This record gives sequence, structure tokens and C-alpha cells, in this order.
Amino acid sequence: MELDQTKAPLYEALEDFRKKRIVPFDVPGHKRGRGNPELVDLFGDKTVRIDVNSMKPLDNLCHPASVIREAEELAADAFGADSSFFMVNGTTSAVQAMILSVCREGDKIIMPRNVHKSVINALILSGGIPVYVNPEVDSKLGIALGMEPKKVLEAVEDNPDAVAVFVNNPTYYGICSDLKAIVQIAHSHDMYVLVDEAHGTHFSFSDKLPVSAMEAGADMSAVSMHKSGGSLTQSSLLLLNKTMNPDYVLQIINLMQTTSASYLLMTSLDISRRNLALRGKEQFEKVIAMSEYARREINDLGGYYAYGRELINGTSVYDFDPTKLAVFTRDMGLTGIEVYDILRDDYDIQLEFGDISIILAYISIGDRLQDIERLVNALDDLQRLNRKPAAGLFAAEYFSPKVAVPPRRAFYSDKISVPLDEAAGKICTEFVMAYPPGIPILAPGELITKDIVEYIKYAKEKGCQMQGTEDFDVEYLNVLD
Repeated sequence: MELDQTKAPLYEALEDFRKKRIVPFDVPGHKRGRGNPELVDLFGDKTVRIDVNSMKPLDNLCHPASVIREAEELAADAFGADSSFFMVNGTTSAVQAMILSVCREGDKIIMPRNVHKSVINALILSGGIPVYVNPEVDSKLGIALGMEPKKVLEAVEDNPDAVAVFVNNPTYYGICSDLKAIVQIAHSHDMYVLVDEAHGTHFSFSDKLPVSAMEAGADMSAVSMHKSGGSLTQSSLLLLNKTMNPDYVLQIINLMQTTSASYLLMTSLDISRRNLALRGKEQFEKVIAMSEYARREINDLGGYYAYGRELINGTSVYDFDPTKLAVFTRDMGLTGIEVYDILRDDYDIQLEFGDISIILAYISIGDRLQDIERLVNALDDLQRLNRKPAAGLFAAEYFSPKVAVPPRRAFYSDKISVPLDEAAGKICTEFVMAYPPGIPILAPGELITKDIVEYIKYAKEKGCQMQGTEDFDVEYLNVLD
């Protein structure tokens, strides 16, 4: 049966509820804003009046049976999935639900090392054992590339007892792997394929974009609707193909997701799905055009390199997301984080992130051409005023750490705190990462090397926001006792 994508069942039910004069003797305690007028001043009366609790007319996310279930079915249809779940704990919870659904204590899971911290957190929770397929690194850009099918096949054949292959697609830097080939390899060896598609929400809505995880035949994918799909921050989707048991997956979700799901977040998913289903193709083709225009203009400035489809080589870069505007800055003697800070502080331009080599401007359905022009002009002005010799800058963005102890065992083991300069040669028991993007430099169970220590010190010096360590200033690291 063909579903009607013009409908937004949860939004419509909430609108009907808002019009009724129901006296609330339930939570939330602000009672439609009456108990907290400052909340109303900040968010508006309409918003606080639909900040409600689960009830029969509005369904329940933990056990959806009516309007939420219908909204999830429409989302699955729009994304080409067999079923979907609304996630209100962010894509982090969707990633963790994928892994916990297939991976039990001691199970191996094949993955690249440049995963988001939520993946390794899921291994700590499940007791899974990572088998890393270390990606190639672009020697100029210093970024990790995609998973090569031949390396995946080697890992699968070397670890026939692995339960799944996990893929980032796209990476934060827009790099895509050959998903169809990876799915074929994994499925032929009775392994699941799980895809972190946090930055690929738009892939389902234009044939000018790389293949989506569902179209490629992956078993599950985690989609950040709030990133490029237009929904509110912290709202995401978990998509399943017919190979998965959705009833069991919901049980896993309910181990971690809140029992007080926000109707603001869920309704934003419902409305955003409808928008993408009806207008996504047109919107994302405009986004592609804006991004390509920005790339050309920035490359004409000199001093910067806004890379694109020219990186595609059919293996480590099988495809590229043309909406990603990632710009290499090191040739003009500035790290990405330095350019990021200057643009924010001096030009009132907020980028998605800056790291040691690259800045990322996230272009999506809410951007305008005049915003692109302002960014290009600011970059031109910035390089004239701030250009320096490039000597002395780190050239690498990615390390291939050695896993000495499984993440769960390392995280829960007895540990001691040592000065950062004395940590080389020891086994880390915590995360060290620059956020964003939240890809660990070190994760629990990995060997700390001198190169990694020097990189951490350099990233701190250049202004990267470091997270994950018990010591807030990252002067000390927790290591195995």
C-alpha cells in the first residue's frame, strides 16, 4: 500500500490536542507554561503548550501503537527502509542501539578506527571486541579515507566469527565507501552491516548524491535528521531493513532511551520527514549547487583547497558528498581551528568545526547564497591579514592506534593517573578527542605512543576543544595500573 507522504500524523494529533481545553494534572510541572512565565517568554506560548507527556491520544514512544507508529512508518517509507524508529537521545543512541542489537559480550565487530565516540561507547556497554580496518590517509589533507572492500574482505576472512561490519558513510569529511560492495561481502559471510549515516540524511533524496545505506542493502543505519534534514537538535532516526527484527530492536532502544520523550523533538521529525519527502530533491539539489559554487570561489582565492569529487579513486574514496564544504587551510600557515576561531571572533561566522588542517562549513537546506558570499569574502580577507609560513604545522589528522585491551575491560579496570608527558608506552583507559567531530585520538584499551602525546599537546596549543578525559585540562591521562 502506498503511503501518503503529505500526512504528518503526530503533528496533526498534537495540533488537535493543543486546541482542546484539557486541564493538566500530569507532568511536565510547568503546566503548559503557567508555572514558569520566563519559559513562555523564551520559547513562546505555542511551544510550551505542546511540551506534553505521553498519553493515549498522543501515543507513547516506548511502545508506539497509533500516531507515533504511523509517523515512523511514513519515515521508513520516505527513506526506503522496512521500518524506522524516532530517536530523541540523538544519533548517539541510534548508533548504540544498532551495535547492542547485534553484538554481545565477546563478539567481534569489524569497523574503521575513525568512528565516532558513540561507537566505542557501545562496545564498552556491550562488551564487543573491535577489529579495526585502518583506512588510508590522504597524505596532503591528513584525513582518514573510506573502507576499502578488499581490506574489509581480508578482515572478514581473518575473523569469520565476527557478527557485523560497521561503516561510516559519509565521514565527517564527506568521504564515502563502496557500500554496496561491503554489504555484499558481509552478507555473503552471514554478517550484518551497520552504517553511521549521521551526515548522510540527504542521500535518500537525490540521485546526484551517493547511495544511501538502505538503498545499498545495509541492515541498519543511524540518520541525524537534525544535521541536514531540518529537524530539531537531538532528533534522529534509526532505519532498519527487513533482515532485522524491529520488535527486538525496540527492546534494545528502550534499554537506553528516555521514557519521557519530547513531543517537540518527535514532532520535528514528523514535519521534517514530510518536508523532505515532498521537497527534498529540489532542496538538496540547491544545496549541491551552492556548495559547488562555494568550492570554486574558495579555490580561486589561492591559499585554500576546498576539495571535492576529484578525490574519487574508486577504492578508498569511492564517492564524495558534494554538499560537504571542507577546506584545507594549512598551505597558508594556519590550522583549521585557528581559521575557525578567527571567523567566529572577527567575522561573526560560525563554522561546524576546525581541526588541525581543515575547516568544515555545513551547507544545508537553510542556507542562502548571500551567506556563501559572506563566507568567501571573509576567507579572502582573513588570508590577506593572517597568512603565515606553513613550516612547523602538523601534517597528520589521523593515527592508527594499537588495541592492547578490549575497550570494556580497559574502561572498568583499575587505573592510575599519570602526567601526559609520562603516558607514552602505557594503555589508555579513557577517551581523548577533539570535539567536534568527536572521533577519538585515543580510546580505552589503546597503546599511548609518543607521536600521539605530541599530537594531543599540539592540538591543545592550537585551541582544539579536548574532551573525554577525567582531567578537564588533559594534563593527565588515566592508564592501566
